[in-house]
Amino acid sequence: MNKLAVITLLFSAFCFGQQNQDIEKPIRNLFLGMKNADQELIKSAFTENAVLQTIAKDGTVKNENIQEFLASVSKFSKDELEEKIIIEAVHTDGNLASVFTPYSFYFKGKFSHCGANSFQLVKQQNEWKIQYIIDTRRKDNCREIK
Repeated sequence: MNKLAVITLLFSAFCFGQQNQDIEKPIRNLFLGMKNADQELIKSAFTENAVLQTIAKDGTVKNENIQEFLASVSKFSKDELEEKIIIEAVHTDGNLASVFTPYSFYFKGKFSHCGANSFQLVKQQNEWKIQYIIDTRRKDNCREIK
C-alpha cells in the first residue's frame, strides 16, 4: 500500500472515531448526570421535545415524561443510580445517528436489572442531542456490565 493510501486510511479512522465520540457525548452525559444526580447535565443531553419510552414485559410501549424523569432522578443522592453501557452499534446519516447500547443498572451499588437502549440522536447547531430513547428492562438472562 502506498503512503498516500495509508495516510488517507488513518485520517478516515480518526475522523470516524471523533464523530462517534461526539455522538456518544450526550448519551454518556445522560448516565453521568444520573450517577451524579445532576438534572442540568441530564437535561442538556436531550432535544427540547425528546421522547422517552420503555417496552413492558407484555410488549406494551409506555411513554415517560422527561420532566417527571428529571424530578425522579433528583430524589436520589450521588452514586445511588448507575447505568453501565456498552456501545454496540453507531449508525449515521447526515444529522441523524442511531446508537444501540446494552446496559446493566445498579441501585445503591447493587445490580438491579438489565436491558438495551436504542437512541436516536439529531445534530442541532453542531451538537448531537438525544431525540428518542426506547429501552427494555428485565431481571433475567442478564449479561452484567461492570
